[in-house]
Amino acid sequence: MTNDDAAARLHTVSQEIARAATIAGRKPEDVTLIAVSKMHDADAIRPLIAAGHRHFGENRVQEAEGKWPALRAETPGIVLHLVGQLQSNKAEAAVALFDAIHSVDRASLVHALAKAMDKADRRPACFVQVNIGDEAQKGGCAVADLPALLAETRTAGLPIAGLMAVPPADLEPAPYFALLAKLARDAGLAELSMGMSGDYPTAVTLGATHVRVGTALFGDRA
Repeated sequence: MTNDDAAARLHTVSQEIARAATIAGRKPEDVTLIAVSKMHDADAIRPLIAAGHRHFGENRVQEAEGKWPALRAETPGIVLHLVGQLQSNKAEAAVALFDAIHSVDRASLVHALAKAMDKADRRPACFVQVNIGDEAQKGGCAVADLPALLAETRTAGLPIAGLMAVPPADLEPAPYFALLAKLARDAGLAELSMGMSGDYPTAVTLGATHVRVGTALFGDRA
């Protein structure tokens, strides 16, 4: 991907976000675009950085460790989001590397992260992931278990910014986004990490504060 390609794709996605935000009576700048760079190497990421983008998302700690320290050394101001599942034994590494963690989904991880944050004296923003479609193969806590898990995060002192979800792939996403927004309101949480390449404008109209977009920015993965 050339720098011009990256700039054009970034412009298109940003315009879509602005249009959806305006329809919903929201400010476009209240939506953070996370460019999901999983499975893309540093050379594929640099054109987006050159186009001025600074928020990036990765699925795996180990993959991120392999490319982001060097990229961050080249360009200050990068904000890194962990958007994939996190094993408790990777909590320390995640806290050291990421500025936000979008996949807090169980009590054991809450305690591992709290311990890692205290040890590192570093507090990435956290999102509790909700299994909004009750899908066996997906991470996230069950909707019914959310109040208990949020209570657990408060007791542990984890900095919870909001909720995250991935709706079922083959269904209309709007009802799931609306449900996540309601759950966040009920819990007094301001931020919503929802919406990907296929549905981010819908997510923005329903209150997304963070959209996680990969293919629309990078093209298809190899």
